[in-house]
Amino acid sequence: MTSKIRKMMVAAALVLAVASLVPAAHADEQKATVRAGYLTCHVSSGWGFIFGSSRSLKCSYAMQPGYTEYYSGSISKFGADIGYLSSAVMIWAVLAPTNNLGQGALAGHYAGATASAAVGVGAGANVLVGGFKNSIALQPITIEGQNGLNVAAGVAELTLHFDKKKAAKVS
Repeated sequence: MTSKIRKMMVAAALVLAVASLVPAAHADEQKATVRAGYLTCHVSSGWGFIFGSSRSLKCSYAMQPGYTEYYSGSISKFGADIGYLSSAVMIWAVLAPTNNLGQGALAGHYAGATASAAVGVGAGANVLVGGFKNSIALQPITIEGQNGLNVAAGVAELTLHFDKKKAAKVS
């Protein structure tokens, strides 16, 4: 087995490990939730420093056709995070108690499990819960796309700030 295939298999195993870490308590809550849209975040480049990292984000939240909100923020990882990440895009399905959250509802703090690996191109997943009254869950709908040389696993914290200036430009 080549080294590249082995590394991709390790990345896939990490993604599956993160998916299995979703707390059972939230599984019951999510039965009563609806998909309220999709959150796509572009992650800035940066180094992982063995015990964690912090990177800035620019995100868009597509709730319904023709309506998009914009957020900025950061994602911090605590645990093993070693290497350099030149770029990443994360996409989550937004699960909430209603599909009509209101303007700026995703602003807030989220926390959960994370795992990723990249050797050139890589993959990862972040399963997060938080936001308005801890009622919003961000579930990966696809694996995180990364470029760089990086391995990370542990706990992730995401902070989102609603961009009110762009909100006025939303069609």
